[in-house]
Amino acid sequence: MNYSKYFSSDVPSFLRSPVREIFRKVDLSAICSFAGGYPAACTFPLADIPGLTERVLEKYGTKALQYGATQGVPELRELIASRYGVPVSQVQITTSSQQGIDVCARVFLDPGDVVLASNPIYLGALQSFKAYRAEVVDLNDFMAGEGVVSQTHGHPWPYKREGPTAASSDALRVGRGRREAKAVCETVPSSAVKFIYVIPDFNNPTGKTLTLAEREELVALARELDCLIVEDSPYRELRYSGEAVTSIRELAPERTLQLGSFSKIFAPGFRIGWIIGPEELLEQIYVCKQCLDLCPPVMDQYLAAEFLGSGLLDANLVKTIAEYRRRRDLMVSLLEKYMPAGVSWTYPEGGLFLWLTLPPAVDTVALYDRALAAGVAYVAGSFFYTDGSHRNTMRLNFSFVDEAKMEPGIKLLASLLRDAAE
Repeated sequence: MNYSKYFSSDVPSFLRSPVREIFRKVDLSAICSFAGGYPAACTFPLADIPGLTERVLEKYGTKALQYGATQGVPELRELIASRYGVPVSQVQITTSSQQGIDVCARVFLDPGDVVLASNPIYLGALQSFKAYRAEVVDLNDFMAGEGVVSQTHGHPWPYKREGPTAASSDALRVGRGRREAKAVCETVPSSAVKFIYVIPDFNNPTGKTLTLAEREELVALARELDCLIVEDSPYRELRYSGEAVTSIRELAPERTLQLGSFSKIFAPGFRIGWIIGPEELLEQIYVCKQCLDLCPPVMDQYLAAEFLGSGLLDANLVKTIAEYRRRRDLMVSLLEKYMPAGVSWTYPEGGLFLWLTLPPAVDTVALYDRALAAGVAYVAGSFFYTDGSHRNTMRLNFSFVDEAKMEPGIKLLASLLRDAAE
């Protein structure tokens, strides 16, 4: 039976996640996987869960097992509002921060609308934007083509090095030249831009953090275009070195929707996130969510509220940050030890990822099946580019892999890359 006639016109726009395809086909325990964005299981507050559950049931009883408010339970919203210094009315709880991305796309995007985002872009966001048939345009190309930058700061939107082992800025710069950028932007009127999407802290996939000047420049662009900013901040609490940078929401609260998540700081299985933003925007998100899930998981929200309100979250963060700092530094030391000449990588101040740039002859998409058969997994960098370019890049996750497997995994990967470059 041919089922294709039953599918909506949106279906051809759906993108498969190569990461999820790995998980679907491969037993992660049988290989060394640097592919996923999973947090380390040892950071989960497993010993605290029984006590948290008991307190929730004692305090709320069957209320914790009932349907709840679409905006989220008041106790959790109040705690998040207090933590980030905003009114409760500016907090919407979501079923994961991924839902936050998707609901922003659903509420604000029509087919053909434009989202500006810096290549490489988080794959989950790209999937959502494409699913609603939006046009995702590289922020560098847009700014160069529109002449916005030359009128203000006079330089292209930069990717700066973050440490002595970082990839060169030329390798990370994603603008494709002013001539091509101008051609892109001639077909993209400023009025078509609905929002700018950015992960400013420890970007997924590159690990890059935007400087204050870069954030201010982005805000200036948003105000000039009169568009919104979706600030995706699932990693902001996971800083291992350096000083925190003012959030984009703090710089432009009137036009920013900031997405947060408990997945990286509590446990991803609870699927709880939040959006902070202007009340008028959240009102439409609230209405939209009524037809998506009615309400976020109530029991999970109360557990998150108890975890946050009791101080356990901050105590656990101290241990989590120390653990991830050690794992990041271990991976960097192994890359320095084993990687062949011509390979460079970022040195992020936080988050979960390193970004590798390889010699031009190495095609990480073509190499992937061979690597997987040998017992090591990564994510090819080209999947994070809107045009599928930069096939000589890859993303490595340092938080999830078993430490006993990290050295043999990096050693194996280096050997594969050495052979591919010859």
